[in-house]
Amino acid sequence: MDKTLNHKAWFLVLPVIVLVAFSAVIPLMTVVNYSVQDTFGNNQFFWVGLEWFEEMLHSERMWDALGRQLLFSAIILTIQIPLGIFVALNMPKSGFWSSFCLVMMSLPLLIPWNVVGTIWQIFGRVDIGLLGYTLDALGISYNYTQDIFAAWVTIIVMDVWHWTSLVALLAFAGLKSIPDAYYQAAKIDQASRWAIFRYIELPKMMGVLMIAILLRFMDSFMIYTEPFVVTGGGPGNATTLLSIDLVKMALGQFDLGPAAAFSIMYYLVILIISWVFYTVMTNLEKKEG
Repeated sequence: MDKTLNHKAWFLVLPVIVLVAFSAVIPLMTVVNYSVQDTFGNNQFFWVGLEWFEEMLHSERMWDALGRQLLFSAIILTIQIPLGIFVALNMPKSGFWSSFCLVMMSLPLLIPWNVVGTIWQIFGRVDIGLLGYTLDALGISYNYTQDIFAAWVTIIVMDVWHWTSLVALLAFAGLKSIPDAYYQAAKIDQASRWAIFRYIELPKMMGVLMIAILLRFMDSFMIYTEPFVVTGGGPGNATTLLSIDLVKMALGQFDLGPAAAFSIMYYLVILIISWVFYTVMTNLEKKEG
């Protein structure tokens, strides 16, 4: 007997389709339209083809910003993933203190991005900030508005403080899903702590770690608000990441064509690198399985 199909169910997802169209598809098509046209004002546009894309590909400014962005994301992933796993491994697995730790770990994630930037901007100031004042009192030269190294350290520590909790919570969820029988078998075999982590915990966490790495890469690669509030892209262009450079080009210089081409290339870079991460992590998970 053939199953009766009810196509009326598609009307239930119609609001979602309309919402996605207005929030994603239509803005994307607008950006694509700007990327192949130029204007001299008065809402008059003329076709330039791939000229803006060629200009961006040969732009030293864009490649410099891309290098800074890749460096920032690499440092963030190198610190946050191991640190998040370490925190998750040392959190209580049950009871009051487990709930307490989960709540405390969630607090930084609830703070809006612009507030995080403002907190660290004040925190690092030498005159009124606790961190800046303390370092200055200890004789350590620290000024994130003038020193490139201090500016990079500030935005990296700020991001680690803000987002390591996400990695820790995901890793903790992966650890909680491991049956007690695995640990009991390891205890019988007198497995070392490293062996338990290597052959039991890490393989079981690969799924959530893949999600954590993808989320943290995409977030760190698209970061804008926090470093812009703290350093404004300075000193000079030392912390001018891709997103900050794109906003300066689009809103500061009002170069809509180059900025549109820039944003499409930005999107493609995120898409390609995320696909590479996903493919590599999936293959590793299959091998571990």
